[in-house]
Amino acid sequence: MITSELERAGIPTAHVCTMTPVAEMVGSHRIVTGNGIVHPLGDSELSPDEERRVRRRILEQALASLQKPADAQDAQAES
Repeated sequence: MITSELERAGIPTAHVCTMTPVAEMVGSHRIVTGNGIVHPLGDSELSPDEERRVRRRILEQALASLQKPADAQDAQAES
């Protein structure tokens, strides 16, 4: 997984995905659960303002995960 290689090179990464078990299985750290399979970083069923809030929340979770060491990070649950 590219996130593992980037981490090994010293580049912190946050992996936003919807299939957290797969990301864990391939060795990703700092996993942030996305919104859904088709639109992991949004929701086309929402109004533009509501979708912007969803995207911002996911982005904020990803940025917060970068503040923690990779080995101390558990998967971030969508809330």
